[in-house]
Amino acid sequence: MPRAASTRALILLGLLSIAQVAVTVKHENFKTCAQSGFCKRNRALADQAAAVGPAWISPYELEADSVTLEKGVLSASIWKDITLSNGESSKIELPLSISLLDNGVARVTIDERKRQQKDIDLRGGSKARKERYSEAEKWALVGGKNHHEDASLEKNKGTTTVTYGFGGNNKLVIEHKPFKVSFLRDGELQIVLNDRKLMNVEHWRPKIEKPEGEEVPEGTEASQGGEDESTWWDESFGGNTDSKPRGPEAVAMDITFPGYQWVYGIPEHASSLSLKETRGGEGNYEDPYRLYNSDVFEYEIDSPMTLYGSIPFMQAQKKDSTVGVFWLNAAETWIDIIKSRPSKDTMSNERGSTHTHWISESGLLDIFVLPGPTSAWLYEQYGALTGYTTLPAEFSLGYHQCRWNYVSQEDVKDVDRKFDKFDIPYDVIWLDIEYTDGKKYFTWDPLNFKDPVSMQDTLAKRDRKLVAIIDPHIKNENGYDISKQMNDQGLAVKDKEGEKSYDGWCWPGSSHWVDCFNPAAIKWWKSLFDIKTFPFATPNLHIWNDMNEPSVFNGPETTMPKDNLHYDNWEHRDVHNLNGMTFHNATYEGMVARLGKGKERRPFVLTRSFYAGSQRTAAMWTGDNQADWSHLAQGFPMILNQGIAGMPFAGADVGGFFGNPSKELFTRWYQAGAFYPFFRGHAHIDAKRREPYLYEEPYRSIVRDAIRLRYSLLPVWYTAFHRANFEGMPVIRPHFVMFPGDEAGFELDDQFFLGDSGLLAKPVVTEGATTVDIYIPDDEPYYDYFNHMVYRGRGYKTVPAPLNALPLLMRGGHIIPRKDRHRRSSGLMKYDPYTLVVNINNQGVAGGVLYVDDGETFENEKGAYIHRSFIFRQAEGTLASGNIHKDPTSAKAKEYFSQMKSVRVERVILVGVSDEWLNKATVEVTVGGKTFETSITVTKGHDGKANVAVVRDPKAPITEDWTIKF
Repeated sequence: MPRAASTRALILLGLLSIAQVAVTVKHENFKTCAQSGFCKRNRALADQAAAVGPAWISPYELEADSVTLEKGVLSASIWKDITLSNGESSKIELPLSISLLDNGVARVTIDERKRQQKDIDLRGGSKARKERYSEAEKWALVGGKNHHEDASLEKNKGTTTVTYGFGGNNKLVIEHKPFKVSFLRDGELQIVLNDRKLMNVEHWRPKIEKPEGEEVPEGTEASQGGEDESTWWDESFGGNTDSKPRGPEAVAMDITFPGYQWVYGIPEHASSLSLKETRGGEGNYEDPYRLYNSDVFEYEIDSPMTLYGSIPFMQAQKKDSTVGVFWLNAAETWIDIIKSRPSKDTMSNERGSTHTHWISESGLLDIFVLPGPTSAWLYEQYGALTGYTTLPAEFSLGYHQCRWNYVSQEDVKDVDRKFDKFDIPYDVIWLDIEYTDGKKYFTWDPLNFKDPVSMQDTLAKRDRKLVAIIDPHIKNENGYDISKQMNDQGLAVKDKEGEKSYDGWCWPGSSHWVDCFNPAAIKWWKSLFDIKTFPFATPNLHIWNDMNEPSVFNGPETTMPKDNLHYDNWEHRDVHNLNGMTFHNATYEGMVARLGKGKERRPFVLTRSFYAGSQRTAAMWTGDNQADWSHLAQGFPMILNQGIAGMPFAGADVGGFFGNPSKELFTRWYQAGAFYPFFRGHAHIDAKRREPYLYEEPYRSIVRDAIRLRYSLLPVWYTAFHRANFEGMPVIRPHFVMFPGDEAGFELDDQFFLGDSGLLAKPVVTEGATTVDIYIPDDEPYYDYFNHMVYRGRGYKTVPAPLNALPLLMRGGHIIPRKDRHRRSSGLMKYDPYTLVVNINNQGVAGGVLYVDDGETFENEKGAYIHRSFIFRQAEGTLASGNIHKDPTSAKAKEYFSQMKSVRVERVILVGVSDEWLNKATVEVTVGGKTFETSITVTKGHDGKANVAVVRDPKAPITEDWTIKF
């Protein structure tokens, strides 16, 4: 048939396949550990070690005489002992480097000398690189070079000890035989590498071709303990065969957290916040957690199955102490978790421990050990390595309206009009793939989007934005200039031969993939976003990068073959989990530069695939969820784990991507989504239209109230993102982060705190619920956000939650800045006044912080911002605002203060005042040396509600110091 007809037929088949998947994920399309050769081998090794017990012998030994320490870097050689077929032993050299950083972080890197020196032969004439992949740090890290040059070395018989970090409170002890590294903080053991002797570096060996039944030639390597060699040299799955030109090359290490019973992180999985054990048993998983970025349609919940992104960062927690590890490896990775518990029959105070087993298909053993000891310290340490989350453009924290697909520019304009008609605020409307001309990116459908500029200009009148999808697969079609440019310049990913652009299938049919590991490809890709060359683009157009795992419909596990070659001849297997990040990084850089030098604006880029470091340039969402209650409940554990792993700008499709939610589910999902850092409604092409204004009352008004609540709290969200941007603290925070001494809350993942505001939310995720039980961790008063009901005392409190209510409490001791005037978009709120909600604690004190900048440029990095503290002291009868700007006298600061001088606090609400306040009528306000009076009204609380005082229009500017005297 003609090429176009052939393409349409294949796409139709693909869509039919997807329609079938919509029932449930097709497990047969994705590997289990038993189907992944290197995972199966290393799990078998662990089983063998467990069966043998203490007598198990690890073949790795540190050469004591090789140890040196220079300028904070320890160097040595590890030798792996192997047995040859003639019974003699031979040794494999593995170079060891341990970098010791000023902040107590240690980096342990183990390479393989023979591969490092390229002293190996590749099978099949492959052009692939011979070394182990060592460039993950180029993409993932921004720090890690601040070596502690005063670290000291002590050598003893059989051990080497290094003291390092501020105050010398960190130590590592290396046991030479077998090789083992123990990390101590303040004299207490925190983390151990190779404690269970499961370390494994699959060294290079030639493939010995021998006729069936013959012995291995004399003097060649013998199989170790009956190893399964069936997947050493090639591996087939789903009709695809991986050629493995370098043979077996997996790396593995067991990492033990002594005394730590809870571990978190390693997203992305549809699982609980507190990670489960993976070796079977009641409530546990049978398979390890997998990290292998994949396009998984309608994924199942409560599963260790891989999803779209990978961040190999794990946090371990025990009472009042935390530590972490970061496994810097971009290849397919599996992580087993088991927990040991002290015998119930003993009187020991020993705590349980967590034992993890990390297994990657290729690359280096490259492990960062982060000492904590608190979550705040830990996230700052991790952020110093991989970078902190970008401070988002403020509009991107508003509500986003999306579906696959808005079919025309008139459809977009109609949706925009109706949001205004029903008085529902929103900031962004989205276009999925159908806006293009035949799935060709950087084009517009000439029939349905005849005048994209007028559409964008219409949105801009209300300070709204447009987001359009651009994916990494480039349609293979004659006459498509983008495709021609990419292929003519050799900028696409190559097949395993390294000569031709890899050809696979995605939405456009036959496609090639841009290779953003290639500096020339990055430069070219960035140039495509130039406002002068991107057809019909305006400054309020932003970008969505989807399908960048990469998704390949006819590829193994719906992705690219592992033996494809990227820039510099690195195999795809080495870089797979980095692939999506290189793409969205290039998009972000292009978007920053698109208006020209000196006109840079913060872009919004959404990515589906991600890795450690993605937080620097993109937001993410949890992919193709389903319109059911279980997926609503699953969203928050996933988003909380993203924040723990340094990528807090995260959300889930509100309403569920697949299927049609009931009215109750739809309503509850918007109440929950208002507390997603990234708040977007989205739906599949086959789902019914479900813009909020289409729902009847009371559902429409309840959803509108939830969206308005989000807009009212934008100052809290933006301030929380500011702290994430310079300290790495999550935006929404699980219980164990806020109350590390309260073990009763360490597994809570259905309630959370918003930044430093003291807001405690527990959205309803259960059908038919009219109440929720909120866990209160301390003795401070917690006030209902809406009616000021007071909840006191540790433990669970039953809070009313009818359909029109969102369970939201305010912890005493916090001041919440908000904006109460309803606008159509966040941009229209820029100069609106603030309300301060002062929630008084048991000590009669409250405090809060507000961060403000222009929300769109990078001028804040030059000092153009406002940063204020608010402190209430009941004993002194004062509420004061102070300046915490780093350099308030700088030119940029003064200029911005001048722009914002008219913005004020128009109302102060004090919750929990004593009865002594009931007769107050006026307060004194002092601003800039001038004092004046204004009115205060105080309402007595009844039926368990707090007393509330309201100061109206104290005319307190947010750019100056001021005091209110009560």
